[in-house]
Amino acid sequence: MTTRRQLLQTAAAAGFTTALWPSRGRANPYAPFKGKTLVVNFPAHPHFDAVTRVLPKFTEETGIKVEVDTLQYLRMRDKQLLEMAKPGNGDYDLLAYVVFWKSEYAGKGLIEDLGPYFKNEKLALPDYEFADLIPGYVENIGLVGGRKGYLAGPTAKLYGLPYGAETSVLGYRKDILAKHGFKPPGSYAELAELLPAIPSLEKGMGALASRGQTGHQVVHAWLLHMAPLGGRIFDDAWQPIFNGEVGIQAATLLKKIIDSGPPGAAAAGFDEMKNAFLQGRTAMYLDSISVASEVDDPAKSKIVGEVGWLPHPRGVRRGSQTGGFGIAIPRNSADKDAAFMLMQWLTSKQGDSLVASQGGSPSRFSTYRNRDLQKKYPYYPTFAVALKDADPDWRPIIREWDELNAPVFGVALGEIVTGKKEPKAALDEIVPRVRAIMEKGGYYGPNAPK
Repeated sequence: MTTRRQLLQTAAAAGFTTALWPSRGRANPYAPFKGKTLVVNFPAHPHFDAVTRVLPKFTEETGIKVEVDTLQYLRMRDKQLLEMAKPGNGDYDLLAYVVFWKSEYAGKGLIEDLGPYFKNEKLALPDYEFADLIPGYVENIGLVGGRKGYLAGPTAKLYGLPYGAETSVLGYRKDILAKHGFKPPGSYAELAELLPAIPSLEKGMGALASRGQTGHQVVHAWLLHMAPLGGRIFDDAWQPIFNGEVGIQAATLLKKIIDSGPPGAAAAGFDEMKNAFLQGRTAMYLDSISVASEVDDPAKSKIVGEVGWLPHPRGVRRGSQTGGFGIAIPRNSADKDAAFMLMQWLTSKQGDSLVASQGGSPSRFSTYRNRDLQKKYPYYPTFAVALKDADPDWRPIIREWDELNAPVFGVALGEIVTGKKEPKAALDEIVPRVRAIMEKGGYYGPNAPK
């Protein structure tokens, strides 16, 4: 279990612990902002749909009005950069961002360092309990400037809070596994044994739903397995190591998963693999927790009541994915203090539970432990266990990733899962391209990020 001490150590590295839990009593902290109107930029996404439904409660409690500008998330970055580049005030007071944008926004000075806000006793809520936030999410989504430039460390600062974040879990058909006497797989060794067995016993059913589509989808699937198997893309000196034993093992396993999956698995993105599980075409699912809200929805699922959940299987270690959205305050917001009050309310224990009750994704352990919510979402206790092992470094959050991800790794892995090339040959072949991109980015000189 993650302790307050452990999160304090992470927070101390980021330099924002001094007054995260102010003890001095005071009057209603929202009172100075009553009557203000904030404009927020959120994606068209189930979590933020849930947020929008609870915002009237915020206005009722605080007197602060909120206008929501909703965009398809692929359009958000361009609009946000345009607004945050304005010399005066931009349109947005609070915005949601994808984890890969955090370093760019912070590096360009476009979003606020939250440390001074949390240290300001006039603004920081005394009952906020920062230590209750899921540490893997905080590090992955909120920190910039520490180890590797995007993890905790002495120079790290907090630029955002996780909101709409995700980890990976294993869903399995209780009826199918019980029918054949199979134990739900808690390890990769156990998972590998089920891959050939299920299709041979259940005609027309794949073993495990997976992304396989050439490009960023198949890269996601490969990294999902490589991290718990003990691998990384780069070593600590940014030298490529993905073509080593573990990278090849993960790619070989992914090929077996695709081959034993449902028809079309090699062309599946997230929606296709999710629907294969929901429609009963696979016995297992291993990916984002976001599928859970759909599993028992008869309008979307044919497997209602038949799914059990486990944490991401163990390889040489536990390590589930992290990613999704965070929220940040633009540097040119006209009402930054009021925006911070909204940010705290949304991510507080109360706010997190309210949004979860509407189908949103929790950012706090206490929300997963909430007894009322556990009755509504029986998988919450399992997800809480999985989140203790959320890996903030399962993929590199660097500016070069767009250039590396789909164009380089995505093509090579696409050739692997379709059988065009053997894993070792395909991965070896791209090492010079990867190293050249990293060299161009300045990762091998004296000023390389550590």
